[in-house]
Amino acid sequence: MRPSDISAASWRKSSYSNQDGGACVDVSDDCTAAVPVRDSKVPDGPVLVFSAADWSSFVSSLKSRHWDD
Repeated sequence: MRPSDISAASWRKSSYSNQDGGACVDVSDDCTAAVPVRDSKVPDGPVLVFSAADWSSFVSSLKSRHWDD
């Protein structure tokens, strides 16, 4: 994924983000091979880019566990 692709990305708040504004993660679904992720409180800050397979594995592991608040 090129930096120009990230600057044009559309973002959505992850369903796993904290609803009170504490831990907010934005994810872009614009690319099929990679998943860019950023801190929604710092939209011009750094972006982490994961392969689609790695991101899918991460989300699956979150869904399969019960997390304490």
